[in-house]
Amino acid sequence: MTEPTRPDGHGECNAGDVALLDQWHTLYSGFRRLTDELLADVESETGVAPSSFEVLWFLTMRPAQAAPMHQLTRILGFSTAGTTKVVDRLADAGLVERRPSPSDRRVTLAALTAAGAEVATSAAQTLASALRQRVLDPLGSERFASLAATVGSLSSGTCAEA
Repeated sequence: MTEPTRPDGHGECNAGDVALLDQWHTLYSGFRRLTDELLADVESETGVAPSSFEVLWFLTMRPAQAAPMHQLTRILGFSTAGTTKVVDRLADAGLVERRPSPSDRRVTLAALTAAGAEVATSAAQTLASALRQRVLDPLGSERFASLAATVGSLSSGTCAEA
């Protein structure tokens, strides 16, 4: 394996760095592909697009099943326009409604409707089934729990915000 270099010939990576970066790429790209496949399973079975599922599931887990639009944007990593577009589609489908925040009238909340909660539950059940088939069956529940705990311990506390 040749070691990558910059175009100017300076800053060659050593073999240890190349191996480390290769392992990271394998982990990262594998997780992205698996996530895409799992969300494609959800979409093909329920008709819920990945971005819509993310919003529905996030709202399901929130107190009163509602969250400020700016929080959706920040936590889910969408752009402001992207968040608006997804919430518009969900509102048009009757799965989400916009309502003013009771504590700050300048803030708009996205809130699940009863139909939205049903769709979110159905999609989550589909995802759980796909996870069992694609992840739990090959790894086993103990290895999966260990992997989740290990990876979770590496993050910088983003789950506390969610």
